[in-house]
Amino acid sequence: MIVTTSQLFKHAYGKYAVGAYNINNAEQAMGLFKGAISSQAPFIIQISKGARKYTDKKMLEAVIRAADEIFPDAIFAVHLDHGDEETCYDCINSGFYSSVMIDASHDPFDKNVEITKRVTDAAHKKGISVEAELGMLGGVEEDIKVDEGHAMLTDPAEAEDFVKKTGCDSLACAIGTSHGAFKFKGRQSLHFDVLEKIKARMPGFPLVMHGSSSVPKDEVDRINAAGGTIKDSMGVDVNEYLPAAKLGVTKINIDTDGRLVWTRVHREFFRDKPGEFDFRPPGKIFIEEYAKFIASRNVLLGSANQLTDLRKSLGK
Repeated sequence: MIVTTSQLFKHAYGKYAVGAYNINNAEQAMGLFKGAISSQAPFIIQISKGARKYTDKKMLEAVIRAADEIFPDAIFAVHLDHGDEETCYDCINSGFYSSVMIDASHDPFDKNVEITKRVTDAAHKKGISVEAELGMLGGVEEDIKVDEGHAMLTDPAEAEDFVKKTGCDSLACAIGTSHGAFKFKGRQSLHFDVLEKIKARMPGFPLVMHGSSSVPKDEVDRINAAGGTIKDSMGVDVNEYLPAAKLGVTKINIDTDGRLVWTRVHREFFRDKPGEFDFRPPGKIFIEEYAKFIASRNVLLGSANQLTDLRKSLGK
């Protein structure tokens, strides 16, 4: 069942975070839905600009519609991840998306406000929620590339002003995470002091944490043992998910970890079976492994076993 992002945030706020997972193909979709059902968790499907171009946006939408029929007990929202203004309007007018993210964080504050307000006004006319971003995360993910020297944390006072001026429904904050598999060095962690200040200024307002993959060491080690060369990678401590949720983070984005699972499964499969050329056997393994990963993350996010209560709150 597709619901609005706002409905999920209303139920989750202050209690747990909803996992937002990017998909690009049918195998990821099947693993995501299986994992969500086994853990009884609501979730958000994220579609990026890159995913919309990978096959075709209509193909991904058809996959999601089919999964909705195959897994009728699932409760989820469909979200555009890191959209520019043109892509946001395309998704708003499609009638398929629950919410869109307009990412104008690379622009000056006033320009970011101007663009975000235009998108928010257009989205709200169609009953669609808008996520915006203030501050810039470092790292690389698809067409997003920000040098660490240009990354900057969200200013709490600016965040309050930004939300008032734009009318956006949720805000992605830069609190020390970054995109990709190389997020931290040493024992660096999230800036909870920034989160606390933002929450104090905007109590009840949904916050979003991007670049939140944990980059599991065992996944990286197995990839490297099977021929990979991923070095010095480090992600977010999974034990920081729930504390962030208690401070108003209602959506936590996890993409890189799913790619690592895919890479590990396929590298090991073809290493162990070099004569194999059928992509379906490793695809089936990936679906099950990704489902296990999704379920494990939902437990850490606090979203596991929330479906029954969420369904009651939705009157379903």
